[in-house]
Amino acid sequence: MEIFQIDLANHKQVKEFLALPFRLYHDIPQWVPPLRTDDHFRLDLKRYPFYKHSHAAFFLAQQHERTLGRLAVLDSSLYNQHNHSRTAFFYLFECDKDLDAAAQLFALGCEWARSRGLTSIIGPKGFTALDGLGLLIKGFDHRPALGLPYNPPYYPALIEAQGFERAGEIVSGYLGKNINFPSRIHELADRVKERRGLRVATFRTRRELRVALNHLKALYNGALEGTSDGTPVTDEEIKSLADQMLWFSDPRLIKIVMKGEIPVGFLLAYPDISQALQKTRGRLFPFGWVTILRELHTTEWININGAGMIEAYRGLGGTAILYSEMFKSVVNNPRYRHCEVVQIGLENEKMQREMENFGVEFYKTHRTYQKAL
Repeated sequence: MEIFQIDLANHKQVKEFLALPFRLYHDIPQWVPPLRTDDHFRLDLKRYPFYKHSHAAFFLAQQHERTLGRLAVLDSSLYNQHNHSRTAFFYLFECDKDLDAAAQLFALGCEWARSRGLTSIIGPKGFTALDGLGLLIKGFDHRPALGLPYNPPYYPALIEAQGFERAGEIVSGYLGKNINFPSRIHELADRVKERRGLRVATFRTRRELRVALNHLKALYNGALEGTSDGTPVTDEEIKSLADQMLWFSDPRLIKIVMKGEIPVGFLLAYPDISQALQKTRGRLFPFGWVTILRELHTTEWININGAGMIEAYRGLGGTAILYSEMFKSVVNNPRYRHCEVVQIGLENEKMQREMENFGVEFYKTHRTYQKAL
């Protein structure tokens, strides 16, 4: 068996790294392929914004020219500065049911992280705020929401055999049109908005939304204050994220809470185009973009994958505004019949209980792992 760090200038090695999931998941109908253009973009040292401030290494395990596994290890300087830590991330792990291949991949990846002075490793955790977290441990029968990890049930055993322990769990829930949402939450949200001088900005066109997304960096980074485990975003990263959001957005689903002209909260939701990516195998060209565009206008699913308030507005009813807008996103759009509320940390027990009381069924669980280096 050969384990090696790939050269991102070597097109054959990059092709092998990106192709492995398509072989492993070939017969798994739930799996959603990544958008191939995005997949290549993440491995472009010159263009991808992450490499302006941080580093990553990518590893392959091969035997007789057959790829058995892959692994990425990230050194995010922004994360470590914000959290006063020396932590590596592991990400993009895919592997046959081969304990030796997994062991050697992680051994080489951890050696790379130690060589950079990092003292712990956690994952799966990706490059940006839109990258899904964790290994799937519950909900294998369901198609993942766009961008969320899906993996075979044997992956946790491969990870745990390398000495990793549970770091945390994140749940995702289903929300349907028949949600039993308490009217008192709407009433509380209205009172809070009136008392604190807040309003919810909504958008009809992508042009309007692009202007609003200029505030996203300050808003997202402000929402990290007083929290741990987050990663601040740069101007280039927020532009890349905004371009991605605009590409597959329904502007009506994006909500920004404003205090005068200052944004203080956000709710991000978008149509789920996972089924289109399955049909096109992640390809935009030559005609995949037509299938994806059609799905954007016909899908009955939406994903709610981000909500936050800056620290000064989190209490005193600020969360009620987000809940109220979440409900309106599902119910006030006649086309959408199903919604997935994406990845809420189990440590946020209050939010989970409240959502369960509203009728959210938490049916998927992802787990992150950590160990000392």
